[in-house]
Amino acid sequence: MATVKVAKKACAVNPLKMSQPIGGAFAFMGLRGSMPLLHGSQGCTSFGLTLFVRHFKEAVPMQTTAMSEVATVLGGYENVEKAIINIYNRTKPEIIGICSTGVTETKGDDVEGYLKLIRQKHPQFANFPLVYVSTPDFKDAFQDGWEKTVTRIVEVLVEAPKNTARRDPARVNVLPGCHLTPGDLDELRTILEDFGLEPAFLPDLAGSLDGHIPDEFVPTTIGGIGVDEIATMGQASWTIAVGAQMRRAAEAMQAKTGVPFRVFERLCGLVPNDEFIMFLSEISRRPVPLKYRRQRGQLADAMLDSHFHIGGRKLAIGAEPDLLFDLSSMLHEMGAAVSVAVTTTQSPVLERVATDEVLIGDLEDLETLAKARDCDLLITHSHGRQAAERLNIPFHRAGFPMFDRLGAGHQLSVGYRGTRDLIFNISNLIIADREQNHEPTPDTWRTGHEPDPSTDQAAALH
Repeated sequence: MATVKVAKKACAVNPLKMSQPIGGAFAFMGLRGSMPLLHGSQGCTSFGLTLFVRHFKEAVPMQTTAMSEVATVLGGYENVEKAIINIYNRTKPEIIGICSTGVTETKGDDVEGYLKLIRQKHPQFANFPLVYVSTPDFKDAFQDGWEKTVTRIVEVLVEAPKNTARRDPARVNVLPGCHLTPGDLDELRTILEDFGLEPAFLPDLAGSLDGHIPDEFVPTTIGGIGVDEIATMGQASWTIAVGAQMRRAAEAMQAKTGVPFRVFERLCGLVPNDEFIMFLSEISRRPVPLKYRRQRGQLADAMLDSHFHIGGRKLAIGAEPDLLFDLSSMLHEMGAAVSVAVTTTQSPVLERVATDEVLIGDLEDLETLAKARDCDLLITHSHGRQAAERLNIPFHRAGFPMFDRLGAGHQLSVGYRGTRDLIFNISNLIIADREQNHEPTPDTWRTGHEPDPSTDQAAALH
């Protein structure tokens, strides 16, 4: 069991975490026709918008209430009202999702009260979806903002079924964590549909941020799950939550609709996917398709081929809790030692990370500990690239943001196929680094000498 510690530094140096309102806005982007609105200064929104655009290389919708110093002191009702009216008239959204920021939370704006006044004053908003989430950026992190927003969407938009006997056995709700990419959601959708199930993802980033080009410009999100679809999620037979962060949203769904849920804390690795596939076989009452039996064999073979390169490596990883737990567990099962683990916020899964200590800190902590413990593989988002250069070790980019490589939205790590590809990518990084530094082959590296050609060991290798 890992010990979770919090860094005691006076400030963050090269921060690892992204803010809570950015995580909340990200969740709203998985809804069709959505316009995320940050209640705060223009800088709060422009910073987050820059991260999203650089990560996805796409136009990303996001607006601000543009709070000035005077408006912050006097209260933000007028700014919220004007922002909502302008967005409604100009962009014609299906939903407006509002996330607070540190400056308005410090002031103590009663945004829920503001929305009641706006609905009373403007009849067009009487039944229009306006969802507010409290996400101050002076506490918690990206993952927390996502978790709170999805939970709030369930509480506000999902309707309790009038007759639970009419539940459709083929319908399944999927609540994905923020560590899953649009490519991951597409893979999960394919797997579920191959079992004859009809999944509804909340949020559905695969529909809005998968990189497709619309026929014409749309000022809101161009895909994702619709408000009408969210309302009927109570008619599903099961809710599948991916990541420990989604347990709260799954519990809210069950409390409101009675739909049972199952939480899969990770879907990267052989055993977690075995459990996932068997669960789908049980609820669909269908045998496992042959393609997944074949993919499982491919993953097992990939693990066999790659463990010579990954086994024995000392890993330093910095990521949001669920992503940290997911990747570090898979690599630990491949024989890597998780020497350094740095994360952004508290989570129940941190104690089960396969290491002695998990530090809630920043990228400076990650680099310092990786150097002290002589790590030879670094995993974090793109802001860790300078640390990897100084440490002169292979660097695998994972998480948000990833702005110095293409295809971040299509990076795949779930399922048998996603795990297989991830293992190959990391192994190839290690092989390329060894070749660049003229290191010996894995067998020479482990034994210190070339194998005797007359031995069974040499025959097995060839």
